[in-house]
Amino acid sequence: MKVPLLDLKAQYGPLREEVRQAVDAVMDAQYFILGPEVAALEKEVAEYVGARHAIGCASGTDALLLALMALGIGPGDEVITTPFTFFATAGSISRCGAIPVFVDIEEDTFNISPEAIAAAITDKTKAIMPVQLFGQSADMDAIADVAGDIPIIEDAAQALSSEYKGKRVGSIGTLGCFSFFPSKNLGGFGDGGMITTHCDGLDASLRSLRVHGAEERYFHRTVGFNSRLDALQATVLRVKLPHLDAWSDGRAANAAKYNELLAGANVVTPVAKDYARHVYNQYTLRVQDRDGLMAHLKSKDIGCAVYYPLCLHMQECFAYLGGKEGDLPVSEKAAKEVLSIPVYPELTDEMIEYVAASIREFVG
Repeated sequence: MKVPLLDLKAQYGPLREEVRQAVDAVMDAQYFILGPEVAALEKEVAEYVGARHAIGCASGTDALLLALMALGIGPGDEVITTPFTFFATAGSISRCGAIPVFVDIEEDTFNISPEAIAAAITDKTKAIMPVQLFGQSADMDAIADVAGDIPIIEDAAQALSSEYKGKRVGSIGTLGCFSFFPSKNLGGFGDGGMITTHCDGLDASLRSLRVHGAEERYFHRTVGFNSRLDALQATVLRVKLPHLDAWSDGRAANAAKYNELLAGANVVTPVAKDYARHVYNQYTLRVQDRDGLMAHLKSKDIGCAVYYPLCLHMQECFAYLGGKEGDLPVSEKAAKEVLSIPVYPELTDEMIEYVAASIREFVG
């Protein structure tokens, strides 16, 4: 049996005709950049998340960068974040000229530690950027308590439809940032992103920044850059959005099956906190011989991947910050032990049982 890590064809099949009709309508209109399709998606995402505003942009990375720029963050400023995440989280901070300040994570959720944030705040701290990793929210109340008046940017790229104490991620902090990369739980047919906020002033700033800082064509008060969402991406995402909750429920149901089948095995299955709706953009195990298990699963034609093998404070490009092995031991330990396995909603029971049995065969 072959079980890929993700099967986007299985998701696309039932939606093929609806997607093609929507794309054809955009082709007929010949309105490809921003426009009514993007505006409609922004309205729908804002309503879904529970935010006053949603602003489409070209990618999840740009969403983070635009959020930082809208807050006026720049050279000399510090932004506290996690080292155990995709590069864009810290890369966006660095691109603003600001300094990423890495703090350790919680061992059970892989999310940033509120206690570690509190210890790292200085008078240069201008934002805190927690990541809602693998589809589960960080402890946002605890983070807000230590943040005080410091803005919070939610990196929710993996967590659209996740909730914290009944609130959707992206509606909790000052700004929420989402990615529509194809592998995300709401994925487009290419890159795309979205920023959500309750703040009218930030909304206006973001809409200007994404079009080179223009508030009207050819008149620029600030320097932005080109980060517009394509209408073709928006129309595909509008077809998919009504299915998102069902897909998230399917991932959670598959995660529950894995938890049952792997009970008692020599692996640590994901922890879902009572305060969160975990939507399992990844189902991530911890195992002592991670590389051995990965090789074993690949020999069985089972897709798997490591998110993330090297913490950001140890990346070559951030050597100037002086980070070294041993600085953030919980994050570094996770990087050596994590392995993500297939959890997409179209998995069959037979496939899940095969994956679980193959894991148990290796770990005992």
